[in-house]
Amino acid sequence: MLDSFYYLAGSPGPSGFGSKSTAEQVTASSPLPLPSLTAIITGATSGIGAETARVLAKRGVRLILPSRNLKAAEETKARILSECSDSQIIVMPLDLSSLSSVTNFVHQFQSLNLPLNLLINNAGKFSHDHAISEDGIEMTFATNYLGHFLLTKLLVNTMAETAKATGVEGRIVNVSSSIHGWFSGDMIKYLGQISRNKRNYDATRAYALSKLANVLHTHELARRLKQMEANVSVNCVHPGIVRTRLTRDREGFITDLVFFMASKLLKTIPQAAATTCYVATSPRLIHVTGKYFSDCNEASPSKLAASPTAAARLWSASEIMVNTKSKLVFDPNNGLE
Repeated sequence: MLDSFYYLAGSPGPSGFGSKSTAEQVTASSPLPLPSLTAIITGATSGIGAETARVLAKRGVRLILPSRNLKAAEETKARILSECSDSQIIVMPLDLSSLSSVTNFVHQFQSLNLPLNLLINNAGKFSHDHAISEDGIEMTFATNYLGHFLLTKLLVNTMAETAKATGVEGRIVNVSSSIHGWFSGDMIKYLGQISRNKRNYDATRAYALSKLANVLHTHELARRLKQMEANVSVNCVHPGIVRTRLTRDREGFITDLVFFMASKLLKTIPQAAATTCYVATSPRLIHVTGKYFSDCNEASPSKLAASPTAAARLWSASEIMVNTKSKLVFDPNNGLE
């Protein structure tokens, strides 16, 4: 009850920020050398990703905006340049649901010989209808998690090299959701079921699975980066539920009251982008890694999301999915189900 009161009031936590803080506010006084940084931000053509890109560009960060929809990405670039004419922004093609597209994007990025300081894995998809990626993986999981897993895997050495050469810590931010706590059960088994057919498909459960995978990825990657002695941190965030235009079937006092009360629990897009920007830039978080943040403060993920065993098992399955035929992940003879 007390936490809910603090949330509604926007009371600042230990970081000095809270649920009502905006992305511009949390980056306003960062002493990090933001103008010398390069960031890749997925899903930056709208919503939270677009606001994250705008604010970081305003602080001088060079942006790489990968997108499946290049027209939308160019429009985002134009909007940012209209506000920040000196911004350096590069648009590149990337379809996160396609492992070959992820690989091609990384090759193209590396051909630019640019440093990489920030990787913000923001893109997300909620598939109401059941769909399978070209690699044989359920589409929500493929887009929200597996594409980002491969993208990060292929870029982490570049980030480590950049951090070593510049002395500036590299940061990876995985955008998850509190909905990750809605999933329970065997992750790999359920992924196998919904990747074979739609009989067991539930859109909300599939989304929760992908967001749980984002948190587990964060924990296991943090452990591996420490083993590498890389000056790169990784953390995940719950941005909050964003205030959007709501469609009503009918008007009336009760309906108006419900929507008014609900609006107090939702965030504006600038508020929703705040936690991502805080985790990406705050000097308070140097060497802080493997953590989960909400409202710009460290929070606790679900019990399953905090399981080292689940994180290691998901990592092993993910390596198979991105390196071999994905159907092997769901073959009982391979012992992964």
